[in-house]
Amino acid sequence: MNPRRSITKQVHARLEREPRINIHRHPIEIRHADGGAVVLEGEVPDVAAKKLALEIAGSVRGVDGIVDRLRVAPGEVRGDGAVRDSLARMLLEHQEFRNCTLRSVTNERRETLRAAQADAVGEIEIEVTDGVIVLEGHVISQSHKRFAGVLAWWTPGRRDVVNSLEVRPGYEDRDEEVAEVLALVLEADPLLDATQVRPSCTGRTVVLEGSVPSAEQKARAELDAWALFGVERVVNRLQVTD
Repeated sequence: MNPRRSITKQVHARLEREPRINIHRHPIEIRHADGGAVVLEGEVPDVAAKKLALEIAGSVRGVDGIVDRLRVAPGEVRGDGAVRDSLARMLLEHQEFRNCTLRSVTNERRETLRAAQADAVGEIEIEVTDGVIVLEGHVISQSHKRFAGVLAWWTPGRRDVVNSLEVRPGYEDRDEEVAEVLALVLEADPLLDATQVRPSCTGRTVVLEGSVPSAEQKARAELDAWALFGVERVVNRLQVTD
């Protein structure tokens, strides 16, 4: 069998076995680029399905890289301007970014939404194209980068998030910091009662323990964990109390 065809069949088979992806309802096109990279293109149900699909395809022997053209189905269809404005409002309102310079980019034209004062936590630029949110600039911690990325994933109408924020000064990422920022994210989520949720992280794997009032909130907490930059696996052990 042709090596590329063999790789395509293996990727398809592994994607088919992952229930979170559901390629029969959300088909993924698998193609090959130059140099052994595999291209994944299609619309998946959520950020968990997107991350899992990329990880699964990359684990197949002979795949030397992934070209990510997957998009996440939006909860509602909105124009790029509306998506950008919604995210800008959330960043302006959240306490974590109260002293952060914020700019929006439209057709390469930059508009300053807020100029930070001394001891700023960073500078963030928001650009949206075809529902894809791109965050550029810099922040002072991995936690700020991750929190900004989650707010982008929460934005109505978004189809993908590219979190290109730099952390200045750079430092080693820690599992403890991932768990800490996830606790803040869960607390800030207006659709979630996270008072009994205990997140932890080991080696890029997040574990959720404790309880929530409903199955919908259990699923929501898991998606919040998947939305964190750098998280590769989520183990959801939450109990539903009602």
